[in-house]
Amino acid sequence: MVRCTKEEAQETRTRILDAAENVFQSKGVARTSLADVAEAAEVTRGAIYWHFKNKTDLFEAMCQRVRLPMEAMIEANADLRESDPLGQVRGTAIFVLQQTAIDPHSRKVRDIIFHKCEFVDVADPISMRRQQCHSESRGNIERDLRNAQSKGQLPADLDIPLAAITLHATIGGILSNWLFAPESFDLAAEAERLVDACLDMVRNAPSLRKK
Repeated sequence: MVRCTKEEAQETRTRILDAAENVFQSKGVARTSLADVAEAAEVTRGAIYWHFKNKTDLFEAMCQRVRLPMEAMIEANADLRESDPLGQVRGTAIFVLQQTAIDPHSRKVRDIIFHKCEFVDVADPISMRRQQCHSESRGNIERDLRNAQSKGQLPADLDIPLAAITLHATIGGILSNWLFAPESFDLAAEAERLVDACLDMVRNAPSLRKK
């Protein structure tokens, strides 16, 4: 009986998260209430509050469901003993692009993050969490580029902070452009070439070298 109850609770939680993806994507995060999510999931508001403290908690859980595989890869990249850190950066970036293209949950969540989060209040918890994630993501790229530089995979005079800003913005721009117009190019098929072009820029652009 307990096992059945746990399974039912997990099924309800999954249904709520699926509904949140759909409602956030269609209405935008700011205009979505927990009542909207409850209606879409066909559950009571009480069921929402059983699983999530508030809309911010629900939003974070929705994002976490997509981030889990990527975070495992990022943790692996953090090992300074990694012999091919630039290869790890390449693999992570390709994974993010291809996962967005082929996985419906990843596609919806990243579309919400890029295009459906209305930052109307800088003190809003969701806005603050998004800013934190943005900063952490760029920081992870900078860490990985420094590791690659220490292994001789990048020029010794590469301006690492500037290169991290450029790579982070370029990968984010590719995602944002494809999510806005997915018919404009085949993201899954071109992911490797796009990432390689970004890394070629980091390795070879004279403007990214220290003055």
